[in-house]
Amino acid sequence: MQKWVWPITAATLALSGCGKAEAPAESEKSVREDGPAAQISSVAAADLPPGVQDAVRTRIPGMTIAEAERKERGGNIFYDVEGTRPDGSEVELDLIEEAGAWRVVEMQRDIAWADAPAPVRVAAGTATDAFTPARVIESTQEDGTIVYELFAPGKADEPAAEVNWKDGKAMLRTERNEY
Repeated sequence: MQKWVWPITAATLALSGCGKAEAPAESEKSVREDGPAAQISSVAAADLPPGVQDAVRTRIPGMTIAEAERKERGGNIFYDVEGTRPDGSEVELDLIEEAGAWRVVEMQRDIAWADAPAPVRVAAGTATDAFTPARVIESTQEDGTIVYELFAPGKADEPAAEVNWKDGKAMLRTERNEY
């Protein structure tokens, strides 16, 4: 009997790492209404508040800042800071101000839709209004959740749908982040 314990355990562990998609309710749609508009202004790297620069460089030491935007929405102020890591790869950090301190809330990069995990693609495809994204942003959140922001063709301003990926599970998001 013991000679079967390890093969069965190994097979169980291998299958558990595959991940799965959480199917939405039959009537659930993926495309959401546009969120509240933000007031956006470009900011030169040298003009970023010191706390923003410090938070960026703490998260990615040696990052070269290429451009930044200040966004104001719903009484909150955010910064999107784009640039390159020391290895030359592109990255964007989104920051929010809380109690006078700046905090990185997500780290983003563009990816090909085919490079998203299969369960993420399945979860997005099960919605009644599923679409093939024209752009995909992989956004790593503070808690380790990865949000795949899916932009519909002809809708470049904000994601039309999003899928959470955490602990091997993919699930369509129903609410937007405030940032």
